[in-house]
Amino acid sequence: MIIPKLHYISQGNSTKEHLENIQKACTSGAELVQLRLKSVSEKKLLKFAKEAREITSHFQTRLIINEHYKIAKEVKADGVHLEEIASCPTKTRQHLYTWQIIGGTANTLQDCKTLIDKEVDYISLGPYTSTTTADSLYPVLGLNGYTEITKTLKTKTPIIGIGNIKVDDVTDILETGISGVAVSQEITRNFNIIRTFNQLLNASSTEEQRYTFK
Repeated sequence: MIIPKLHYISQGNSTKEHLENIQKACTSGAELVQLRLKSVSEKKLLKFAKEAREITSHFQTRLIINEHYKIAKEVKADGVHLEEIASCPTKTRQHLYTWQIIGGTANTLQDCKTLIDKEVDYISLGPYTSTTTADSLYPVLGLNGYTEITKTLKTKTPIIGIGNIKVDDVTDILETGISGVAVSQEITRNFNIIRTFNQLLNASSTEEQRYTFK
């Protein structure tokens, strides 16, 4: 499976807005969206995940569920994203279908190494710069941090930059060895910008590596 180079992280002031924004992202050409709903019950999350799955299926867009692997399995999402380093990808994979992917959030070189050892399919590394969407605050990595980490790791696991990334940042970020970017605010403000992101990332490139799953 190819890991898309652009990930849209859902955003909204309500669950309805999250779903509306996912639809807008799909309409505008997003290849992968992550449903990131916080502070809702599992019952409600399941309901909205099913709706998100219907939307993304219609557009043949990949859907990733944030944290809740049981819901990801139940709605047959394309995978799950684990934000907490305490969440074990190895144990999570035992509960998923073999074709579902697992992504993990990393804030340090050691986080990346831990996730690679546990065979995640991609890593979201950040924050690139300061952000208001993350629940916890970590030191900003910037271009220098990205360069140091990618050079040290020399991994084939795709590393996706995250953390208040703008269109103007993409070219410089790719030069650090980062594979792609995850974006929330910049896209939510203007969904038409997805096309620009895709062009800069060469998102439809056949050079993307294909990953096989055990």
